[in-house]
Amino acid sequence: MIRRRARWLILGAATGILAFPLLWYMWAHWCYGRQIYSAQEVRQDRVAIVFGARIFADGRLSPMLRDRVETAVELYQAGKVDKLLFSGDNRFQDYDEPGRMRDHALSLGVPSEDIQPDYGGRRTYDTCYRAKAIFKIESAILVTQEFHLPRALFTCNNLGLDVVGVAADKQAYSPRSMARSTLREIPALSLALVDVLRQEPPPVLGDPIAIE
Repeated sequence: MIRRRARWLILGAATGILAFPLLWYMWAHWCYGRQIYSAQEVRQDRVAIVFGARIFADGRLSPMLRDRVETAVELYQAGKVDKLLFSGDNRFQDYDEPGRMRDHALSLGVPSEDIQPDYGGRRTYDTCYRAKAIFKIESAILVTQEFHLPRALFTCNNLGLDVVGVAADKQAYSPRSMARSTLREIPALSLALVDVLRQEPPPVLGDPIAIE
């Protein structure tokens, strides 16, 4: 009897551990989905934080990253924001997400003085942490795809930023790409929970650069 009860307890605990990431993912999307707006409906704010994504070997922006930059530029041109913070990975000499994002925004007419690259945004957590610690941002509009926004909103909110999100889904992405990205969010959201509980500084910090 005792052994049977122990087996059921172990089975229940194992089921709970395995189910938690999916339940946490579903709750985060339900909760933070209410903080996602269209570019037309979103509030005005001083800064849009644009999250990096893949760039190709020839320097071209991936479709998702291009949509993020172009959505942010639309917010800027509509007077919704005054500054654009482009945050992404730049740890390799021949790989520069923020630089390529900046170049594309410049080609669309955004003046350089209203663009701030963040070369230390290797992860979503890093971008949110550095936005407050380095760039002294208190509130912002987050720009990324809808599948990524709940994690970005959760992370920034729990690091002390007042944020809302705008989904940068300007086109239909390939089913394979969407499936991979959506599945990745399940473990990534669990890692985000660990990140905000620990709140350790990211690998790259530096001197404050307040966005005026």
